[in-house]
Formats: sequence, C-alpha cells, structure tokens
Amino acid sequence: MAHRKPYLLSVLTNRCPRCREGALFQSKSAFDFKNFMKMNEHCPVCGQPTEIEVGFYYGTGYVSYALCVAFTVAFFLLWYIIIGFSINDNRVFWCLGADIFLMVIAQTPLMRLSRSIWISWFVKYDPDWKNHPLKEPERVVKEHMQNW
Repeated sequence: MAHRKPYLLSVLTNRCPRCREGALFQSKSAFDFKNFMKMNEHCPVCGQPTEIEVGFYYGTGYVSYALCVAFTVAFFLLWYIIIGFSINDNRVFWCLGADIFLMVIAQTPLMRLSRSIWISWFVKYDPDWKNHPLKEPERVVKEHMQNW
C-alpha cells in the first residue's frame, strides 16, 4: 500500500483529492490573473475529473465566505493583541483598512483554496488509485460542460 499523503498539505497546494499528486489548476500562480481559475479537466496524474457535475463549484462561495470570515477574525485578534483598540484614536479604522487591503490581495489564493477544499469533500482519497479504475461520474453531461 502506498504512503498516505497529508490531507491539509494536498488542499493547501491545490492537489487532486484522489491521488494528492496532480495539480488541480493549469497555472501554478494564483496571481496569473488571466489563468488563475482555469482548472485541468482531469488530474494529470490519476485522471480524476475536476468538474464532477455541471455547476459543481457553486458551493465554493460558502467555503470562500467562511475562509474570509476566519481570516478577518484572526486578523482582528492579532491586531488587538499586538496594537490594541482604543476609542481615543482611529486605530480601528486602520485595522479595517489593513484588513480590506489584505483581503483584496488574498482573494485569488482564497478562491483557489475554496475550490480545492470543496472538491476534497466530494472525492475520496485513494492511496492505491493505480489499482482501482476510475468510474465515470454519473452526473456529467459532456454537452453541458463549460456552458457558462
């Protein structure tokens, strides 16, 4: 049996959830603004389709929202611990401004991460994927792929 690859590492590096080796996205950089959300149709290593059904990634909005809220809460707590808040000055507005600035910069990596998390919830890891043939997803209609 193959060595079990860590789940968190595969999600953070945008790897296929089935083999945890192949890249989900065509571009390695989240800041390649022309291609940052273009996904491979299939995992280049194990062949796992990245779009399981039409509209599969609509649910990533919820994941992205949760990631943004967690980021903002962590940022506010860190700001409070390091700098603190006061009603006598405008530190809270500097905190809000810095948070908004960082959220704008982090948006593309968070969008890719939310897709990686979403697909990892629906595709089971198979450490012995080479010996288990891939079944075609039952809900994929090839004529409707990329109809956005």
